[in-house]
Amino acid sequence: MGRVITSIVRERKDCVIVAGFDINFELKQEYPVYMEPESFDGNADVIIDFSHPAFFGRLLAFARARGIPAVIATTGLSEEQLASLREASGEVAVFNSANMSLGVNLICELARRAAAVLSDRFDVEIVEMHHNQKIDAPSGTALMIADAVSKGMTQQPQLVYDRHDERKKREKNEIGIHSVRGGTIVGEHEVIFAGQDEVIRISHSAMSKQIFANGAVNAALFLSGRQPGLYSMNDLLSFTGGCK
Repeated sequence: MGRVITSIVRERKDCVIVAGFDINFELKQEYPVYMEPESFDGNADVIIDFSHPAFFGRLLAFARARGIPAVIATTGLSEEQLASLREASGEVAVFNSANMSLGVNLICELARRAAAVLSDRFDVEIVEMHHNQKIDAPSGTALMIADAVSKGMTQQPQLVYDRHDERKKREKNEIGIHSVRGGTIVGEHEVIFAGQDEVIRISHSAMSKQIFANGAVNAALFLSGRQPGLYSMNDLLSFTGGCK
């Protein structure tokens, strides 16, 4: 993601990368790369984070200490880490989304609306597929879709993962979530509404990581100069000129 964001920013005239953080600090880029955030003593308007949950605490502490807004696009964060993110938003602007793609956020809204109409009579299942290097499962996006579906349902549903240890009929208030890992799949998400004699599918396919990088850069431009608070893709989409 760092390389993809670098390529995108290189072609834009409204932003520039001043530094990067990476465990491989010998990476050759047109900007300096540091292993430790604290080693950077320059000025920056926004941080974009596509790293790893293990690095999240240090990066968030750096953002708070320096008062730099942060776009957090790392997935697989624990409930404790998400709580610390919300706490940090009281001091600095924080943008958080499990998926930076405009299309994915659109299918979340479509899935919510479909659930409001169909969930009383249809079973809901979510299938996500990613490359074999992805660490967390289910994906943050699958959980984001499940949350959107839940908001459209009349009763709070139970999330059931993979069903490999379930030996009973499906309960009505379940949302099944299934993960596939293989090859170089960038990202596939499908929401299945299965009813009596009919099936409705809402799906999204990511063809490259560029869609996530574009969303993150747009989020960074949106976040620059913002007051402390927790912002999401809904805020970006409602902002005039927020998507390019």
